[in-house]
Amino acid sequence: MGGQAKAKKKNKAKRKDTKPNGGALMSPQERMRAKMQERAKKKTAEKYTVDQLLEKTEECIDNFDFDMARLYCQRALDIEPTNLTILDMLGNICAELGDVEKAKQVYLKAVELSPEEGHSKYMYLGQIHTGMEAVQYFSKGTEVMLNTMDKHTNEASAFGAAAFPSEGAVTKKEVSVAFCSIAEIFFTDLCMEEGAADRCKEAIDKALLYDEHNPEALQLMASYLFSIEKTEEGREYLKKSVSSWLPSLQKKEESSASAAHDMEEEENQTKSNIPPYESRITTAKLLIEAEEYEMATEVLEDLLEEDDEVVEVWYLLGWLFYLQLDKQDPTNNSVNFRKSAWTCLSKAKKLYVKLRCEDAPMFEHTEQLLAELGGEEHGVAAADDDDDDDEAGPSLEDIEDDFIQSSDEEEDAMDH
Repeated sequence: MGGQAKAKKKNKAKRKDTKPNGGALMSPQERMRAKMQERAKKKTAEKYTVDQLLEKTEECIDNFDFDMARLYCQRALDIEPTNLTILDMLGNICAELGDVEKAKQVYLKAVELSPEEGHSKYMYLGQIHTGMEAVQYFSKGTEVMLNTMDKHTNEASAFGAAAFPSEGAVTKKEVSVAFCSIAEIFFTDLCMEEGAADRCKEAIDKALLYDEHNPEALQLMASYLFSIEKTEEGREYLKKSVSSWLPSLQKKEESSASAAHDMEEEENQTKSNIPPYESRITTAKLLIEAEEYEMATEVLEDLLEEDDEVVEVWYLLGWLFYLQLDKQDPTNNSVNFRKSAWTCLSKAKKLYVKLRCEDAPMFEHTEQLLAELGGEEHGVAAADDDDDDDEAGPSLEDIEDDFIQSSDEEEDAMDH
């Protein structure tokens, strides 16, 4: 009988862990959490409108409080789960928070709901994928953008441009950037694929067709020309790219402007043209390759002003100074190059260890250069700078308290 009792007890426990159809049942804690979440969603829907929730979402985004922004946006999505604007906003918030998987799910849902409208979801999906899959997402994004441009053009022609607001419009620069993304993949992930060079060149040509002044497209063309040993032609494209945003070159152009507002306009244009950080690291490499050392130095020093804990930037600056040692007479200036090279390479080595980088060839080359420089008399201790690091309805002033209270209630329920 004892054995039978045990068997019954065991069977009872087993039934408790499974549903009749074989699916796993939720634990008591999970059931309680789900119940509290449903209650919070219902309370939110009854008390606040979607517009109010989105208003608070945007307010939090403006204040860089992406955690609270995500909470408000998710509640808005609970009320209207097929709202494409909310999906796009939530995807952007999750991306900002580094939650790649959640952002991916959100954007894929948006693709399912509206595959032919809204290009931004395709751009993000392209960024988080690699190889041909990334190319497919970027290509679909450019297709959607071009269709949108054609639609706005046709409507403006038929009814007059003034009759249509610019909301949802796509710029030629956005199309150009998308083609640059495609070209970049054929330069990297798919560089060994058959026909990669031709597809890369085709994408760059299209990028320049839609925006001939796009510094990223000009730089990609320079890279392409360097790769096929058309160095002089590539140098011209590279200098044209850099001249659109490098401060020293901009100052030369601005000196001819007489009116203050013209200079301000030029400055704003320059800022909008500045490529992303990683892209400017590539710029520096190309400038070093083209022996445009002065411009390369300015680019790298500007990068250090933005972030002085990027190993590759310190390494490139040290390498750049080293390359100039034999281009000067043995004067005081030459000694300064040696000191600068030693200082930058020493900083690169120290940061490499501190940040646990995994670029072995760069580290080996850094050590080799330091050994060649000698440098006991040139060693400079690099100090580490530690970075300190209302409308109708309920008042929006109290909405945060409601959300925090809901969160606390869920936690209390879990404790019990």
